[in-house]
Amino acid sequence: MADRDFTLTKDILHELFEYREGVLYSKKQRGKLVIGQKVGSAKRNGYEMVGINHKTYLTHRIIFMMHHGFLPKYIDHIDGNSLNNKIENLREATLSQNQYNSKIPKNNTSGVKGVNWDKDHSKWRARVIVNKKTMFVGLFKEIEEAAKAIKAFREKQHKDFARFE
Repeated sequence: MADRDFTLTKDILHELFEYREGVLYSKKQRGKLVIGQKVGSAKRNGYEMVGINHKTYLTHRIIFMMHHGFLPKYIDHIDGNSLNNKIENLREATLSQNQYNSKIPKNNTSGVKGVNWDKDHSKWRARVIVNKKTMFVGLFKEIEEAAKAIKAFREKQHKDFARFE
């Protein structure tokens, strides 16, 4: 496979790798890799990578292509775990859908995704992003009310990609 004429295909991936329960194993002797050895390694960004023909690829993208024969622009990990590369956990998504399914930010202080304290009104403010636009859900005296309202709004707007925690 010369660098200049290399094209990633489903057939090439099946020649190189065996897929088992979200993990890729080498089917060919390549460099230090031996047949049957697990390939890929986790990186600091929380994703696993695999090298093919002197290029690095996200393992979940390779697995998706092996099963579906194409590479979408975005692939979502349904459970939010970037190291769970089981095919049942991977789905095609838009950028917005992938972001809908993101986990609660680490800097969140309310404990509810999309809810923060509004000092000016002395109430809990609930907001959700839909198609790159911030949608105001409401102001609430109790955080439980805000959580309930934002959950209902996310279910309606984000559908299968809604994540609450």
